[in-house]
Formats: sequence, structure tokens, C-alpha cells
Amino acid sequence: MPDRLLKQEALFLSTLQAGRTERRLALAVVALSVLLFAIMAPQARTQLQAFWAFIPAYESALIVTDLVTAALLLNQFLSLRSRSLFVLAAAYLFTAQMTVVHALTFPGLFAPTGLLGAGPQTTAWLYMFWHGGFPLFVCAYALLKRQDKIADPRQSAMHRIWPQTLALLAVLAVPVLLLSLLATRWIALLPAIMEGNRYTPAMILVVGAVWCFSMVALVLLWLSRPHSVLDLWLMVVMVAWLIDIALSAVLNQGRFDLGFYAGRVYGLLASSFVLLVLLVESGLLYRQLVQFAGALQRITLLDSLTGVANRRAFDAGLMTEWRRCLRSGHPLSLLMVDIDHFKDYNDRHGHQAGDDCLRSVAQGLQASLQRGSDMLARYGGEEFAVLLPEADADTARRMGERLRAQVAQLATGLQSSREGRAVSVSVGVATLVPTAMPVAQTLEEQLACLIRQADQALYSAKDQGRDRVVQAPLLQSSQ
Repeated sequence: MPDRLLKQEALFLSTLQAGRTERRLALAVVALSVLLFAIMAPQARTQLQAFWAFIPAYESALIVTDLVTAALLLNQFLSLRSRSLFVLAAAYLFTAQMTVVHALTFPGLFAPTGLLGAGPQTTAWLYMFWHGGFPLFVCAYALLKRQDKIADPRQSAMHRIWPQTLALLAVLAVPVLLLSLLATRWIALLPAIMEGNRYTPAMILVVGAVWCFSMVALVLLWLSRPHSVLDLWLMVVMVAWLIDIALSAVLNQGRFDLGFYAGRVYGLLASSFVLLVLLVESGLLYRQLVQFAGALQRITLLDSLTGVANRRAFDAGLMTEWRRCLRSGHPLSLLMVDIDHFKDYNDRHGHQAGDDCLRSVAQGLQASLQRGSDMLARYGGEEFAVLLPEADADTARRMGERLRAQVAQLATGLQSSREGRAVSVSVGVATLVPTAMPVAQTLEEQLACLIRQADQALYSAKDQGRDRVVQAPLLQSSQ
């Protein structure tokens, strides 16, 4: 298992330090964005047709994107208990809520002057509040990030943090409501920034302040080193945010011109960057989880020396197959395989050679199994167990002979003792039908009976001279 998987800082974008590849990719996205901006900026005032379906489509996509991004960031907050992540999640929830209000009040969309008592200045001011509020949240994120103490995800008390998440939703509703009221019922308190579909001179001052907020957020993120992957893509977001404001509120002259449409496309892309990276991160985390599960399975269910199943896996497999055969009424066979004179082999060749011998025998036995349901496990020491579901007595005996012959073939040239005996195995075979077992016996007693029968057959094979297969008599039904 790679070391990176075990490190907490590799688990989340907010804690994973940006590398050269991430920096180059982010720089390429910024360069492309600036190039497209340079191409469109001179034509920003070109008037285009009023395409009313663009607004609900664009803002619906924006709402969904911001909500999903906020949910993913809240998930990281719940794991790391980072205040900066909490604030950043709040930023995306704020933009989602403001987008909903902006769509409802847009003139000509749902009503001639918009819903919620909107006037001709409402959506323009909501746009300013929306695009000025998000960078302020990002500024708070950059400042809080320097003071954050990231908690261990394994020790996070999620039941204590959920109330904070619910409180976030309630608290955010307050500024959104106040800003909405300011742009509708209290609009007389604000200067006029729209004349029909055109901007007034006052718009320059307002949008200049909003643009400065985004620039400050970008600078604070840059100064907040070392940069995490999340910081890096937030900087890309702020660059796209600056271009959005420049095209749709500075260089253009009103609604439905090229700058109006292009700026909003940039805004949608800006909201998507972090989401796309978070989704990629989720895929990478899932792949790491699969790798971790595989590594854990190898640790817990495989014998580290021979690479075959260990005793734990055998016990679980035996119980599973016994219950399956009990339901179907089919027999279950068990082979106990022991390497003959293994102590002599160790004494003559050493423990390292003994380990090599165990591995070779295990590989030979594993290669001899014919069905995917057959299971080989190291039972203990130099003893192996072979589980043969739905195999009758004749099939089990033939498999025992096959295993013995396979080891004899692998052991050519090996000698297990001073007398020059080649490595060989003794095999005890037992076949039982679960439905033929006494009803009074418990499951554990029935399994113990099968193991005992195979053990007795194995000892009988050893008593008869080793290097042979002995089969226990088939248990007859007592019912």
C-alpha cells in the first residue's frame, strides 16, 4: 500500500499540497481564460439577440453546481473540523441562494418586472451583492486557513458538528434576506445603476468596488502559502470571477450583448472548477479505498508466507460452504494435507529453505485446484486444508491423489532428511453430507466432526508410511 494513502494530508484537497502537475494544469486553465478574454473584450459591447431561455438555464446550472460544491466542502469540514472550509462552504451556499433570488427577480423572465416586488434596478444590484459577497467569503477563508488546526478525520465527532451545519443554513438566510429586501423594497436607498438595459455612470463605481474585492481575495490566496490543491483552484476561480465581472459589468454596455453572455459563461465555469476537482478527488479517494480494502483483505485473510488463505479465511469459508451444502443437500469434502518429515527438512536445510519449501508446496497445491469454489488454506505450520464444496467422496479422493502427485513432481531433487527422502505429503480426506448429521448437533459440532474425520484420516496416512491418501468412511444418516 502506498505511503501516500496513509497520510492525512493526501486525503483531501484542502490538506493536499499542490504539486508541479497541479500548478501547470491550473496555469494552463488561467492562460486559456485570459486568451479568450483578450479575444472577446474588444467585442464586449456587440449587441446580440435577447435569448430569454439563457437566463434560467444558466442560473439553474449555477445553483446546482454551487449546492453540490457546498455539500462536498461541508463533507470535508465534517471530517477535518476546519473553520476555513466551513466559511468556504458558506460562500457557495450564499451564491446559490443569491442566484435563486436573482432569477426570480429578473425582468421579463417570470413577470414583466420580475417577482418579489422587483424593480428595474433590482437584478443589477443583486448581481453586485452576489459577486461582491463571494470574494469576501474567500478572503475570510484565506485568513482563517492560516490559523486552522486540522483535526484527525478518524477522531471527528460528526454528531457534534451537524448542529453547526444546520446553523450555517439558518444564518446565511439572514444576509440573503436583507440584501434581497434592500434590492426590492428599499431600492430607493441605492443609486440607480441601470437605465433600461443600459448602465448608468454610477455602475462604474459600484462594479469597481466589487472587482477590487475579487482582486483582494486572489492576492490573499496567493499569500496563503503553502498552497493546497483547493487553494490553487480557488485562485483559478477568482481569475475567472474577475473576467466575469469585467465582461458582464465593465466592458459591456448592458444586457444581452456579447459581454453579458460571455461573462455569465465565465461565471458558470468559475463555479464549476472547484466542483470538478472535488469530483475527481472523490474518484481518487474511492480508488484508494478499493486499494486499501484489497490490502486489508490480503493482511487479514491471506497467509503472509505462502500467499494462500489463512486460518481465519478457512474458518469463515468452511462455515459458509457448510451452510450452502446444508440448504442444497450436497456433500462437502475436506482434505488435510501435511508435509512429511518437514522438521527433518528444516534441520538439514535451515528455516529459510523451509519457508521456500512451504511456498513451493502451497503454489503446487493451489495450481492443482480445478474449480473457482475450491479453497486452499494454510491450516498451521506445515499443514494445509483444502475445501471442496459439492464434491463427493470419489471426487475428493481423486483430488487428494492429484495433490500428492503434484507435490511429488515439484519435489524432484529435494530431500527432506539425511536418509534422502524426497519431499512428499500425506493427505486425509473426509466427506460429509450436512443433512446426514445428527439433528441434535450444533453447527460448531458438525464442523468439528468434519475436521476431526479429516484429521483422523491424515494420521492414518502417516501411520501407514506417509506419502499416501487415506479417506475417512462416509458418514451415514442417523435420521
